[in-house]
Amino acid sequence: MALLEVKDIDIFYGDVQVVFGLSLKVEEGEVVSIIGGNGAGKSTLLKTISGLLQPARGEIFFNGAAIQGAPPEEIVEAGIGHIPEGRRLFTLMNVKDNLIVGAYNHHARPHVNKTIDEVYALLPRLRERESQLALTLSGGEQQMVAVGRGLMAKPKLLMLDEPSLGLAPILIKDIFETVRKIADQGTTVLLVEQDVKHSLSLSDRGYVMEHGRMAMEGPAKQLLEDPHIKTAYLGM
Repeated sequence: MALLEVKDIDIFYGDVQVVFGLSLKVEEGEVVSIIGGNGAGKSTLLKTISGLLQPARGEIFFNGAAIQGAPPEEIVEAGIGHIPEGRRLFTLMNVKDNLIVGAYNHHARPHVNKTIDEVYALLPRLRERESQLALTLSGGEQQMVAVGRGLMAKPKLLMLDEPSLGLAPILIKDIFETVRKIADQGTTVLLVEQDVKHSLSLSDRGYVMEHGRMAMEGPAKQLLEDPHIKTAYLGM
Protein backbone atom coordinates (compact mmCIF):
# COMPACT_ATOMS: atom_id res chain seq x y z
CA MET A 1 0.00 0.00 0.00
CA ALA A 2 1.42 3.37 -1.03
CA LEU A 3 1.70 6.10 1.58
CA LEU A 4 -0.04 8.53 -0.82
CA GLU A 5 -2.18 7.54 -3.78
CA VAL A 6 -3.97 9.96 -6.08
CA LYS A 7 -6.46 8.29 -8.43
CA ASP A 8 -7.92 9.87 -11.57
CA ILE A 9 -8.58 13.34 -10.16
CA ASP A 10 -10.08 16.23 -12.11
CA ILE A 11 -9.62 19.73 -10.70
CA PHE A 12 -11.41 22.91 -11.76
CA TYR A 13 -11.00 26.61 -11.04
CA GLY A 14 -14.58 27.73 -11.47
CA ASP A 15 -15.68 26.45 -14.87
CA VAL A 16 -12.13 25.92 -16.13
CA GLN A 17 -10.62 22.46 -15.80
CA VAL A 18 -6.92 22.59 -14.95
CA VAL A 19 -6.10 18.95 -14.04
CA PHE A 20 -7.34 16.00 -16.08
CA GLY A 21 -7.59 12.42 -14.80
CA LEU A 22 -4.32 12.61 -12.89
CA SER A 23 -2.91 9.71 -10.86
CA LEU A 24 0.28 9.23 -8.87
CA LYS A 25 1.73 7.22 -6.00
CA VAL A 26 4.33 7.98 -3.34
CA GLU A 27 5.75 5.08 -1.35
CA GLU A 28 6.91 5.50 2.23
CA GLY A 29 10.55 6.60 2.39
CA GLU A 30 10.70 7.90 -1.17
CA VAL A 31 11.63 11.28 -2.57
CA VAL A 32 9.35 11.90 -5.55
CA SER A 33 9.62 14.94 -7.83
CA ILE A 34 6.89 16.48 -9.97
CA ILE A 35 8.36 18.58 -12.76
CA GLY A 36 6.76 20.64 -15.50
CA GLY A 37 6.49 24.15 -16.84
CA ASN A 38 4.53 27.09 -15.44
CA GLY A 39 0.79 26.45 -15.53
CA ALA A 40 1.14 22.67 -15.73
CA GLY A 41 -0.97 22.20 -12.59
CA LYS A 42 1.75 21.18 -10.14
CA SER A 43 0.89 23.63 -7.35
CA THR A 44 -2.82 22.97 -7.89
CA LEU A 45 -2.18 19.28 -7.30
CA LEU A 46 -0.40 19.92 -3.99
CA LYS A 47 -3.17 22.27 -2.84
CA THR A 48 -5.71 19.56 -3.61
CA ILE A 49 -3.79 16.89 -1.70
CA SER A 50 -3.59 19.21 1.33
CA GLY A 51 -7.32 20.03 1.22
CA LEU A 52 -7.09 23.66 0.10
CA LEU A 53 -8.88 22.69 -3.12
CA GLN A 54 -11.35 19.88 -3.75
CA PRO A 55 -11.24 17.56 -6.76
CA ALA A 56 -14.36 17.40 -8.91
CA ARG A 57 -13.72 13.71 -9.50
CA GLY A 58 -11.34 11.02 -8.29
CA GLU A 59 -9.91 9.87 -4.98
CA ILE A 60 -6.94 10.64 -2.74
CA PHE A 61 -5.72 8.11 -0.17
CA PHE A 62 -3.17 8.65 2.59
CA ASN A 63 -2.05 5.73 4.72
CA GLY A 64 -4.94 3.79 3.20
CA ALA A 65 -7.64 6.29 4.24
CA ALA A 66 -9.58 8.50 1.82
CA ILE A 67 -8.79 12.17 2.47
CA GLN A 68 -10.46 13.99 -0.42
CA GLY A 69 -13.07 16.32 1.02
CA ALA A 70 -11.38 16.49 4.44
CA PRO A 71 -10.56 19.99 5.75
CA PRO A 72 -6.88 21.01 5.70
CA GLU A 73 -6.45 20.79 9.47
CA GLU A 74 -7.49 17.12 9.44
CA ILE A 75 -5.06 16.40 6.64
CA VAL A 76 -2.26 17.98 8.67
CA GLU A 77 -3.30 15.84 11.65
CA ALA A 78 -3.16 12.76 9.40
CA GLY A 79 0.51 13.50 8.70
CA ILE A 80 0.79 15.61 5.53
CA GLY A 81 2.83 18.80 5.68
CA HIS A 82 2.69 21.38 2.87
CA ILE A 83 5.30 24.10 2.39
CA PRO A 84 3.71 26.39 -0.19
CA GLU A 85 5.43 28.43 -2.85
CA GLY A 86 6.48 31.85 -1.59
CA ARG A 87 7.31 30.89 2.03
CA ARG A 88 4.25 32.61 3.60
CA LEU A 89 5.96 33.51 6.87
CA PHE A 90 4.60 35.75 9.61
CA THR A 91 7.09 38.50 8.85
CA LEU A 92 6.56 40.50 12.08
CA MET A 93 7.14 37.42 14.26
CA ASN A 94 10.59 36.12 15.10
CA VAL A 95 12.05 32.90 13.75
CA LYS A 96 11.29 30.80 16.84
CA ASP A 97 7.64 31.88 16.96
CA ASN A 98 7.25 31.16 13.23
CA LEU A 99 8.51 27.65 13.90
CA ILE A 100 6.26 27.10 16.91
CA VAL A 101 3.20 28.02 14.82
CA GLY A 102 3.92 24.92 12.74
CA ALA A 103 3.31 22.65 15.74
CA TYR A 104 -0.31 23.60 16.28
CA ASN A 105 -1.80 20.17 15.57
CA HIS A 106 -2.62 17.77 18.39
CA HIS A 107 0.02 15.26 17.33
CA ALA A 108 2.86 17.79 17.29
CA ARG A 109 1.97 20.14 20.15
CA PRO A 110 3.17 17.93 23.05
CA HIS A 111 6.60 17.55 21.40
CA VAL A 112 7.24 21.16 20.44
CA ASN A 113 10.44 21.64 22.48
CA LYS A 114 12.00 18.40 21.30
CA THR A 115 11.01 19.06 17.69
CA ILE A 116 12.38 22.59 17.66
CA ASP A 117 15.73 21.22 18.86
CA GLU A 118 15.61 18.69 15.99
CA VAL A 119 14.89 21.50 13.52
CA TYR A 120 17.78 23.55 14.89
CA ALA A 121 20.08 20.54 14.56
CA LEU A 122 19.06 20.17 10.91
CA LEU A 123 19.10 23.93 10.21
CA PRO A 124 21.62 25.45 12.66
CA ARG A 125 21.35 28.92 11.09
CA LEU A 126 17.83 29.13 12.50
CA ARG A 127 19.10 28.77 16.07
CA GLU A 128 21.44 31.70 15.43
CA ARG A 129 18.53 33.74 14.05
CA GLU A 130 15.77 32.59 16.42
CA SER A 131 15.14 36.06 17.90
CA GLN A 132 15.19 37.93 14.57
CA LEU A 133 12.02 39.03 12.85
CA ALA A 134 11.35 36.98 9.74
CA LEU A 135 11.27 40.07 7.53
CA THR A 136 14.93 40.79 8.37
CA LEU A 137 16.16 37.44 7.02
CA SER A 138 17.63 36.76 3.61
CA GLY A 139 15.55 34.86 1.05
CA GLY A 140 17.45 31.65 1.73
CA GLU A 141 17.02 31.98 5.47
CA GLN A 142 13.30 32.64 5.05
CA GLN A 143 13.01 29.47 2.98
CA MET A 144 14.78 27.54 5.74
CA VAL A 145 12.25 28.90 8.25
CA ALA A 146 9.42 27.73 5.99
CA VAL A 147 10.98 24.26 5.80
CA GLY A 148 11.52 24.17 9.55
CA ARG A 149 7.94 25.26 10.21
CA GLY A 150 6.72 22.41 8.00
CA LEU A 151 8.82 19.92 9.97
CA MET A 152 7.40 21.19 13.27
CA ALA A 153 4.11 19.46 12.41
CA LYS A 154 6.01 16.12 12.43
CA PRO A 155 4.67 15.05 9.02
CA LYS A 156 4.94 11.57 7.58
CA LEU A 157 4.86 13.19 4.12
CA LEU A 158 6.35 16.62 3.46
CA MET A 159 5.26 18.39 0.26
CA LEU A 160 7.47 21.26 -0.93
CA ASP A 161 6.35 23.66 -3.65
CA GLU A 162 9.22 25.36 -5.53
CA PRO A 163 11.60 25.64 -2.54
CA SER A 164 14.42 27.02 -4.71
CA LEU A 165 12.33 29.79 -6.31
CA GLY A 166 14.11 33.15 -6.36
CA LEU A 167 17.25 31.95 -4.57
CA ALA A 168 20.88 32.42 -5.59
CA PRO A 169 22.61 29.30 -6.96
CA ILE A 170 24.65 28.68 -3.80
CA LEU A 171 21.49 28.83 -1.68
CA ILE A 172 19.66 26.50 -4.07
CA LYS A 173 22.37 23.91 -3.37
CA ASP A 174 21.78 24.33 0.38
CA ILE A 175 18.02 23.86 -0.03
CA PHE A 176 18.38 20.62 -1.95
CA GLU A 177 20.95 19.30 0.54
CA THR A 178 18.43 20.03 3.29
CA VAL A 179 15.69 18.14 1.43
CA ARG A 180 18.05 15.17 1.12
CA LYS A 181 18.77 15.26 4.87
CA ILE A 182 15.04 15.38 5.65
CA ALA A 183 14.52 12.29 3.54
CA ASP A 184 17.51 10.51 5.08
CA GLN A 185 16.00 11.11 8.53
CA GLY A 186 12.87 9.20 7.52
CA THR A 187 10.37 11.75 6.19
CA THR A 188 8.81 10.94 2.81
CA VAL A 189 9.10 13.90 0.40
CA LEU A 190 6.95 15.03 -2.53
CA LEU A 191 8.76 17.85 -4.32
CA VAL A 192 7.40 20.26 -6.93
CA GLU A 193 10.30 22.05 -8.54
CA GLN A 194 11.27 23.77 -11.80
CA ASP A 195 14.97 23.12 -11.18
CA VAL A 196 14.70 19.79 -12.96
CA LYS A 197 18.33 18.71 -12.73
CA HIS A 198 18.61 19.22 -8.97
CA SER A 199 15.20 17.80 -8.14
CA LEU A 200 15.54 14.63 -10.20
CA SER A 201 19.12 14.13 -9.03
CA LEU A 202 18.01 13.76 -5.40
CA SER A 203 14.77 11.87 -6.15
CA ASP A 204 13.93 8.18 -6.38
CA ARG A 205 11.16 8.69 -8.95
CA GLY A 206 9.67 11.50 -10.95
CA TYR A 207 6.48 12.57 -12.70
CA VAL A 208 6.23 15.06 -15.56
CA MET A 209 3.09 17.21 -15.74
CA GLU A 210 2.16 19.00 -18.95
CA HIS A 211 -1.06 20.98 -19.48
CA GLY A 212 -2.76 19.43 -16.44
CA ARG A 213 -1.99 15.85 -17.40
CA MET A 214 0.63 13.36 -16.36
CA ALA A 215 2.85 13.08 -19.42
CA MET A 216 5.62 10.82 -18.12
CA GLU A 217 6.74 8.96 -15.04
CA GLY A 218 9.60 6.70 -14.05
CA PRO A 219 12.84 6.36 -12.09
CA ALA A 220 14.45 9.78 -11.65
CA LYS A 221 17.76 8.77 -13.25
CA GLN A 222 15.89 7.42 -16.27
CA LEU A 223 13.94 10.67 -16.66
CA LEU A 224 17.17 12.69 -16.50
CA GLU A 225 18.44 10.77 -19.52
CA ASP A 226 15.20 11.01 -21.51
CA PRO A 227 15.60 13.03 -24.75
CA HIS A 228 12.32 14.92 -24.22
CA ILE A 229 13.33 15.97 -20.69
CA LYS A 230 16.75 17.06 -21.92
CA THR A 231 15.26 19.15 -24.70
CA ALA A 232 12.20 20.61 -22.95
CA TYR A 233 13.52 21.15 -19.41
CA LEU A 234 17.33 21.04 -19.42
CA GLY A 235 17.95 23.11 -22.54
CA MET A 236 20.06 20.40 -24.14
